[in-house]
Amino acid sequence: MNPPVRMGASGSATQRRGLLRAISYLGNQRRSALIAYGALVIATLAQLAVPQVVQNMIDAVTRAGANLAVAERVILNGAALILLLAVLRGVFSFLQAFMSESTSQGLAFDLRNAIFEKIQRLSFSYYDQNQTGQLMVRATDDVERLRTFIAQGLIMSVQAFLLLGGALVVLALTNLQLTLVVVPLLPIALVIFVVFGRLIQPLFAVVQQKLAALNTILQENLAGIKVVRAFAREPYEARRFDAAATELMAQQLRVSRVFSFLFPVVFLVAQIGQAAILYFGGQQILGGTLNLGEYQKFSLYLVYVFFPLGQLGFIIALMAQAAASADRIFEVLDTQNEISDRPDAHPLPPIEGRVEFRNVTFRYFGNSEPVLRDVSFVAEPGQTIALLGATGSGKTSIINLIPRFYDVSEGAVLIDGHDVRDVTIDSLRSQIGIVLQDTNLFSGSIRDNIAFGRPEASDEEVIAAARAAAAHDFITSFPEGYATRVGERGVTLSGGQKQRIAIARALLLNPRLLILDDSTSSVDLQTEQAIQRALERLMEGRTSFVIAQRISTVLHADQIIVLDKGRVAARGTHAELMENSPIYAEIYHSQLVADTSEAAG
Repeated sequence: MNPPVRMGASGSATQRRGLLRAISYLGNQRRSALIAYGALVIATLAQLAVPQVVQNMIDAVTRAGANLAVAERVILNGAALILLLAVLRGVFSFLQAFMSESTSQGLAFDLRNAIFEKIQRLSFSYYDQNQTGQLMVRATDDVERLRTFIAQGLIMSVQAFLLLGGALVVLALTNLQLTLVVVPLLPIALVIFVVFGRLIQPLFAVVQQKLAALNTILQENLAGIKVVRAFAREPYEARRFDAAATELMAQQLRVSRVFSFLFPVVFLVAQIGQAAILYFGGQQILGGTLNLGEYQKFSLYLVYVFFPLGQLGFIIALMAQAAASADRIFEVLDTQNEISDRPDAHPLPPIEGRVEFRNVTFRYFGNSEPVLRDVSFVAEPGQTIALLGATGSGKTSIINLIPRFYDVSEGAVLIDGHDVRDVTIDSLRSQIGIVLQDTNLFSGSIRDNIAFGRPEASDEEVIAAARAAAAHDFITSFPEGYATRVGERGVTLSGGQKQRIAIARALLLNPRLLILDDSTSSVDLQTEQAIQRALERLMEGRTSFVIAQRISTVLHADQIIVLDKGRVAARGTHAELMENSPIYAEIYHSQLVADTSEAAG
């Protein structure tokens, strides 16, 4: 079974592995990455060349003495060369920035697609354990933090080490004794950054956790805004959001406190280094072992040593955020899918529609008590099977096992003699038409929603499915007909209209196996009768499983299975059950009285 997504901070070693793994995705952006880093090398070399030109200018002017013409020519040539280097650096810096941004956007594109594809394939038990808002943050904010590091932090770290390494080499060649004054400060700075990185990574992981919690509250409120307002719970939800926002802000302030300590310490180390160079460099100048040009060059290269150290604080901050986000991203990508094709799975051939439950016991993840216990029955091709029972009796669990939304804990579900676990998922589900209890429509036109399972269907086929689901008349009453936009989750349609579009969507597949989960629960009696007449015609020749709250909709079913606490309490036709099942008779009479009262009202 799948472990839930871990919301706490992972170990730093795990996070480093996650970050390195994310960087490996650059292999898909090889061309743009090579151009970016090649341009970076050229721009850095141009930058490193400037202090040497400055030294040459100062030395030449010093040697020229009173010859102003020679001095002016040297200054002019030096200035022109510095300008040329600046232009060269500017051009390649622009190329580097553009290509690194292109590289990072490509990496983010790959990661978002990988996350979305993974989410599409995750088992339903995974969603039972994890909140939508948490997954959304991984596909958006976590990917963006990782992208920012690739676009800025990674390129800056390479630049920093090139600049630092190049400057140290030139300094050592220029004046080894003076360079040795600076070198001991570098391990001190490195230790500071390592400690800082270990402190900051867990803090950033908690920031992402708090952000995900805030996002979850926002997503839940947007999805359930009508419920919130209907129960006048706006003040309560506002307080809940405020509490989550306060926790996020408090955690971000903890991060800021660490940063506010780091940068002064780094600048202190840099100032100590500059003070040491001023003292020992001044001693060498007075002693005649260091000339003015060399000292000026040394001072400029010294900036190239301490400037990357200052950058490292920003780089480590980006790296810590990216490492925490990479760990959270790969938690999703590495989740083992409970429902997947077996290595030896074969496509399910076109089915006749015989469905057998053989001693099926089923538990949801994390529950020790089964929701189905030793359930056995056979549905022959073309039969209509009605599932009745109180809430929690196991009706929905049965229909979830047929398309393999979940796997049985014990026993087997077979279609035409094939265990559903032995066939490929796509070949199984493509032959099953499903209308779930919670009707979900997608933003787009009515036609797009009906043709969701068969985008290539003709207009005539779409209209035929809509007619069969008693949806054509209300669709054509809209000014734009089948081109009418339904809005997010179908909010522009009534419950009954959404149900009929969902039925048309299932029927357009022309499946041999049809599952209707309480498909008339949101319609009035008149609409229900119209839909029921259409379904009775369409269910002919198909094996159909129907969950209905009203017995009146399943009186003519070939089998009515009465469930009680996860067990089959009775099975048979309406007439047989009225005679042999007290539970069924009680349900029937209670609903008959209710329907009579409703009709009289």
